[in-house]
Amino acid sequence: MAIVDYTATELLERMDSRDLTSRDITAAYLAQIETHHGEVNALVRWDAEGAMRTAEAIDSRRELGEPVGLLAGVPVVVKDNLCTSRHVTSCASRMLANYCSPYDATVIERLKAADAVILGKGNMDEFAMGASTETSAFGPTHNPWKLGHIPGGSSGGSAAAVAASMAPVSLGSDTGGSIRQPSAHCGVVGLKPTYGRVSRYGLIAFGSSLDCIGPMGRTAEDVARVMSVLAGNDPKDATSIAGPVPRYEMSCREPLDGVRLGVIDEQFGEGLDDEVASKVEMAIREFEGLGATVTNISLPHIRYAIAAYYIIAPSEASSNLARFDGAHYGYRAEDIPLDEQDGPLVAMYRKTRREGFGEEVKRRIMLGTYSLSAGYYDAYYLRALKIRRLIAQDFADAYKNVDFLIGPVTPTPAFEIGEKMEDPLAMYLGDSYTVGANLAGLPALSLPCGHTAEGLPVAVQLQGPALSEEGLLQLACAFQQESDWHLMRPELTKAE
Repeated sequence: MAIVDYTATELLERMDSRDLTSRDITAAYLAQIETHHGEVNALVRWDAEGAMRTAEAIDSRRELGEPVGLLAGVPVVVKDNLCTSRHVTSCASRMLANYCSPYDATVIERLKAADAVILGKGNMDEFAMGASTETSAFGPTHNPWKLGHIPGGSSGGSAAAVAASMAPVSLGSDTGGSIRQPSAHCGVVGLKPTYGRVSRYGLIAFGSSLDCIGPMGRTAEDVARVMSVLAGNDPKDATSIAGPVPRYEMSCREPLDGVRLGVIDEQFGEGLDDEVASKVEMAIREFEGLGATVTNISLPHIRYAIAAYYIIAPSEASSNLARFDGAHYGYRAEDIPLDEQDGPLVAMYRKTRREGFGEEVKRRIMLGTYSLSAGYYDAYYLRALKIRRLIAQDFADAYKNVDFLIGPVTPTPAFEIGEKMEDPLAMYLGDSYTVGANLAGLPALSLPCGHTAEGLPVAVQLQGPALSEEGLLQLACAFQQESDWHLMRPELTKAE
């Protein structure tokens, strides 16, 4: 068995028993990145020398019998919208192509405190705005299972890196499904935590009331271990939740007796691919075999979730991205025309933003600016906020009768690269089943549950009430003890 085939939990066990060193492991993953980067394009940059130095330092401490952290020696890929003081943080955008943060995001600080080895930055849709990782300024990421297909987005590089054995675990961010959707398309486990459970400090913002940072990995147990490191209150994030953090990896193998699962009626109907529906229904039956009670649940307002999300998220993006103007940091256009009516400063803003942002980012900024404008605020933004409240109430009502909700993650398997780039609405509908959890601020998990006839992964989504990550991980772990979808690996050819 190759080093890169082990899970993070297995790697830790082998390091503790001195069968492997972090140096061995880090070198193996760096070799995998070098070999397959040309095919997959999962990372936008990596630091081989820095990673090896970190690995060697951890090995020395372990040899001396010194205490080491929860992820000591485990390589990790982090999404390119998380600030890292040792790497450029570009958000896969020309606007921030050379931006070096003076500080680490809180989640990066916590990874370092846990002695993780940060390999590099995962590719993503520009400013996390996309569902396919095709809008990156560094080119699209390819799905390791079928290279002509998308890996999902916006955290497609982080998901593809795990699927392609370039890292055992990774970090992504989720504003409307950007952890769960690529996890589903790449056949890995992805967890979007409760809003505020993981600090957002140092995450380059897209939609501040929706953004969450979470882990991705091959197994629920690996994701649980990373979640134990990430979760917890942070005084630098005003939305951070106070209170104790469970040791998720210690409880994820505990059985959940008498679990009540609710199947969301509105997610099984028009628009759902037959193969996806079949695999998800089989997963539901497997949970029944594990002792779960399954009933049907309705979320009456969930059909408005996409419409509400694509008003709220672009509105927040319009505000958050106003800072990228060429005046303070990041890209600045040259050869500014001096004869425009509004003067050279406004001309510089316009040219910088026109050249620095990609088409999808511009589209969402314009959508958000329009929704917030004086004549349309009540008709669009305010109405979307009211719908958001109704959706949150639907979830609250559902959890009075069931413990968790279950359904598909995506309406279809991964589509071909380029297939939907000229049809934004079709692209947006790929988030139909995921945006509800973001609007309600609740945790949700993507869990591999099968493959299509073409060999593309399919996943089931588990959703729970606030701060129920422990239960979601227990459910996922129980499923993986009885299935082997998470053990399968794509066959990559060696890059020329």
